[in-house]
Amino acid sequence: MSRQPVRCVIAFGGNLADPDATFKAAISELERGSFRVERVSPVITTAPVGCEEGAPPFRNGALTGFWSGTPHELLALCHRLEEAFGRPADHPKSVSRTLDLDIILFGTEKIDTPDLIVPHPRAKHRDFVLIPMREIAPELLPLL
Repeated sequence: MSRQPVRCVIAFGGNLADPDATFKAAISELERGSFRVERVSPVITTAPVGCEEGAPPFRNGALTGFWSGTPHELLALCHRLEEAFGRPADHPKSVSRTLDLDIILFGTEKIDTPDLIVPHPRAKHRDFVLIPMREIAPELLPLL
């Protein structure tokens, strides 16, 4: 069921293959999936955190946009895209990856389910989320 569009923040990152090309393609696929992209941050390079030894640097960014479905429908779209771009559905935490999409904010909603917590509980401690978000939506930072 469709609802009023909600302004969301999605963080994206990756460090395998060609992350910048993957991001461009994934953002196009988000739009094909009915996510209306508003703004996309510049992409930054960051050191891997908690990854396997010798992991290459990550490329990270964030985007804002509008979604008319439920938070879990957006999560399902993000997971489908991660898989389509080469990230296995069943993957260990904190390893190198082709694409990671995290819902950081879903309007002002607070969600706490086993598979989705929003606002993202660690976003306010991660420069790789905060720096890109500051570029495109500094007014949303207090919601973290």
